[in-house]
Amino acid sequence: MLKKLFIITLICLVPQFAAARELPDFTELVEKQGPAVVNISATQPSPGAQAAPGLPNIPKSDPFYEFFNRFAPQAPRGREMPSLGSGFIISDDGYILTNAHVVGSADGITVRLTDKREFKARVIGIDKRTDVALIKIEAAGLPKVAIGDSNRLKVGEWVLAIGSPFGFDSSVTAGIVSAKGRSLPQENYVPFIQTDAAINPGNSGGPLFNLKGEVIGVNSQIYTRNGGSMGLGFAIPIDVAMDVANQLRTSGKVTRGRIGVTIQEVTRDLAESFGLSKAAGALVSSVEKGGAADKAGIQVSDVILKFDGKAVSGSSDLPRIVAATRPGSKVAVQVWRKGESKEIHLTVGEMPVDTQAVAQGKPGTAGEAVARLGLVVSELGADQKNELQVKGGLVVEEVKGSAAARADLRRGDIILAIGNAEVASIEQLNEILKQMPKGRSIALLVRRDEASYYLALKLDEK
Repeated sequence: MLKKLFIITLICLVPQFAAARELPDFTELVEKQGPAVVNISATQPSPGAQAAPGLPNIPKSDPFYEFFNRFAPQAPRGREMPSLGSGFIISDDGYILTNAHVVGSADGITVRLTDKREFKARVIGIDKRTDVALIKIEAAGLPKVAIGDSNRLKVGEWVLAIGSPFGFDSSVTAGIVSAKGRSLPQENYVPFIQTDAAINPGNSGGPLFNLKGEVIGVNSQIYTRNGGSMGLGFAIPIDVAMDVANQLRTSGKVTRGRIGVTIQEVTRDLAESFGLSKAAGALVSSVEKGGAADKAGIQVSDVILKFDGKAVSGSSDLPRIVAATRPGSKVAVQVWRKGESKEIHLTVGEMPVDTQAVAQGKPGTAGEAVARLGLVVSELGADQKNELQVKGGLVVEEVKGSAAARADLRRGDIILAIGNAEVASIEQLNEILKQMPKGRSIALLVRRDEASYYLALKLDEK
């Protein structure tokens, strides 16, 4: 009897499990939001004839290459070529959000709606640091997207992309949020949303929707080995994009905070060397003289744990938090210094259009072995100190120990400090090392080429 009841119970539960596994229906979302997604054609000078206009990124190995090469019209030498992208309308009077790389160097921009109407667009503003651009067409009563909150987005949530991949208008692809807060090389101000929704060239600037039909991201980049989608797409969070768009609309430019420090990630070994309970924060490896951080008293080897009340979990968090802070704001900065937490008050500066640090050094020529580090080092001469604008330092002439090699120390590196203690001579270095217990990780502040950063080196147990 019990066996029969158990079987009946399982049969009753089957429809519930089937309903739970049912895939979402995107049709209503596409019908409502699709008309607000536009195709953008930005004409750019072409040095010579090419097949498949607007599709310069298709490699010859791609199956589509032969199709477009045979059937697409050839572009005569010297004529302008259209660069295809996507965008979406954020106001009914014609403001459109897209990527800076879609319209950045364009001679002319044409926007085509889903109802086939075409408009010439003008650029309101471009922000290359976030790859966001705001353009406008002269029209009224246009359909517009609903703006969502990317901060509420969850990993694993369903998302939908609409755009013009390879020029195919109004293409719809679906996937999930693969990750949040991704940092990409050379992209310090955007915590990217990663998605496996198929995104290809031409999707750039198009919207990424949640299931509520709200835009939560601007499709911007893909990781690819063949020019097509590999399930690794990246979108700019809509809160970042809208903040930039609002500034571009009101002032034509974007202002960002800046404090004048060079930072690096806090590894587990570096955390141990500085007495931190866990690897978190942003380690200050250099401080710009006369900058906001310098005026406030922030020092090299400080670990910034909080900025304006916001936790700095990793070094990539700090540039975003600082950049989002209005210049002139007075904020509290929590730092870890010499084994204890300290609060510093700082007035945020403004980021210039371009910043470039210049530093050059020349390694020494004669060295002395430092056994505990597995290095041969030499002291900087007076001319080298003046050129580098440092009080002291030791040049690495040779890397002999495996621990130093594992720490990635290299010939020509200049050791400026151990932890918080500056190093001016080999004698001073050996005195500091005598006080260090065996097997401990120490943090070496190293100048390499134009940058300074800490390397964690574990002292020999012997």
